[in-house]
Amino acid sequence: MPKIRTKRAVAKRIRLTGTGKVKRMKQFSGCHHIREKKSPKRTRDFRKTVLASPADEKNLKRMAPYA
Repeated sequence: MPKIRTKRAVAKRIRLTGTGKVKRMKQFSGCHHIREKKSPKRTRDFRKTVLASPADEKNLKRMAPYA
């Protein structure tokens, strides 16, 4: 049985916690585009990581099985 190929785009965007949950960056994590209308608090908040929703977790683990 061959190994499963990893979707590299997904593997670069997620990390696993110690208990196996999936961590991801917030949506606008780069946040370089049109920054003057976004408050400093909002841009700071984009840098944080959050847990992926349980509905998406199964698909993300399938796309990046060795992440």
